Amino acid sequence: MTPLDYGRSFVIGRAPANEVRFWVESRTRWIDERAGTHEDYVQCGSCKSEDTFAEKDLFLRDNYDFLPVFGPRWGIVFRRKSVRHDGYREVREAGGWWDGQSYRLVEGPARELTSQDQILEATYAHLPLVSQTEIADPATGLRAIIEAPVKTMNTRRGPGIYQVDTGPVVLPDLSRRPERSVDALRLAFVAFNVPGFADFVVEVPTPTGESPEAAEVFHYSERVTLPAANRLYAIEV
Repeated sequence: MTPLDYGRSFVIGRAPANEVRFWVESRTRWIDERAGTHEDYVQCGSCKSEDTFAEKDLFLRDNYDFLPVFGPRWGIVFRRKSVRHDGYREVREAGGWWDGQSYRLVEGPARELTSQDQILEATYAHLPLVSQTEIADPATGLRAIIEAPVKTMNTRRGPGIYQVDTGPVVLPDLSRRPERSVDALRLAFVAFNVPGFADFVVEVPTPTGESPEAAEVFHYSERVTLPAANRLYAIEV
């Protein structure tokens, strides 16, 4: 999978009433090894709920975070309010969101960074970096490549070490084969510092305190560690 240049990749809605343009924030490729097929889910940057094109009071009073993900057939919108609610995750046919989507996904040019020295050199040269984390479940025959621009890169020059911390990304649950792949997708952040595993923290309902009466919110709190093949690329500018 050739990495995207995330600074130049967008999704645009087709509805005449609002040809909304979303910046692409990550991409997940769902791969069905048994069927020999794949689907790409493009996750876009979040915004806040708004009264679009109103004359005043543009943000809604009961405001919430609004994050869309578009696939070849299905699209999801995640709505994160200040409390847990039933409308957190809404799935529709992709054509049901803004009359469908037009994609401007710009690939590379990208150079894979195959050593610690190359990773540090590209980091200190301020090149745009893109990570790919490949995960698989042999029992289900499913595989996925999770790709995102590296927003935070931790480094230490002395021993020459690094750690990626970026998100949100779309994390698929490959342990089951759902009728619709879209039903196995969740939002997460990813971190890694070696090629062989990745840690994720997933957005889930989370109590705000320790008492049984504590309210719940959607928060990145469920930690998951998975075997993975991590790759890093520098986008040549």
